[in-house]
Amino acid sequence: MAVKIRLKRTGAKKAPHYRVVVADSRSPRDGKFIEEIGYYNPNTDPAEVVIDNDRAKTWMKNGAQPTETVRSLLKKSGAIE
Repeated sequence: MAVKIRLKRTGAKKAPHYRVVVADSRSPRDGKFIEEIGYYNPNTDPAEVVIDNDRAKTWMKNGAQPTETVRSLLKKSGAIE
């Protein structure tokens, strides 16, 4: 099982809001996930990023791969140097 840290889209049409989740790479984007570790709101200025860095580091240590977008969010929140 390949585990990914990725975004799950919520919010209204034209007003996206994302949850940062740990999920099996085979499950659909807004489908089943293992754990929610934060959220991202691109509609505010500046964009609001809240991530549980301890949980993110734990999951990455156990082999979870963040997507490119999530990787940049983790850098902003300080989970990745």
